[in-house]
Amino acid sequence: MLRILLVTDTAKPIGELRETLLQQGYDVLTDVASSTALLGSVERQRPDVVIIDTESPSRDTLEQLSVMNALAPRPVVMFTHDSDQQLIRAAVGAGVTTYVVDGLDADKLSPIIEVAMVRFAADDKLRQRLAKVEQQLADRKLIDRAKGLLMDKRGMTEAAAFEMLRTQAMKQGVTLAEMARQIIAMADLLG
Repeated sequence: MLRILLVTDTAKPIGELRETLLQQGYDVLTDVASSTALLGSVERQRPDVVIIDTESPSRDTLEQLSVMNALAPRPVVMFTHDSDQQLIRAAVGAGVTTYVVDGLDADKLSPIIEVAMVRFAADDKLRQRLAKVEQQLADRKLIDRAKGLLMDKRGMTEAAAFEMLRTQAMKQGVTLAEMARQIIAMADLLG
């Protein structure tokens, strides 16, 4: 059963949405979060999906979404009446997975939530892949810098410097990148 956190940034009642979700078998968390307390609510209640019901998302709501997306990402469905293209782009950029304009149709609610979850999972896979590639690139730069230091200070060839790095990493039971960090730190210390 999916756990849903409802969020509103207006004073409008959210009871109809809650009832529709409950009738469709979702576990709707008891607290309705305000947009200003979004991150705290997500961290405390750990919902599977966040649904925001708003007339038009405020700048504060989008900022809170952006922070939540960075620290505790979740699929986010936003129901709104605002179809402004810049606002849509800003909402998606802040972490909204599905942006629905002009109300909520009870028959379409379940597929909308499913699309948000699938899209979020695909985006998350891409984020993880990107983070892995960025880490590999950073490691490669460290290794190249350490090789350069060894080549410069010891007059080694690139192949010999790499072999020395590899051998020392194996002896110490660390990765090549960690060995490179140690060499760079020592070079920085010794000047």
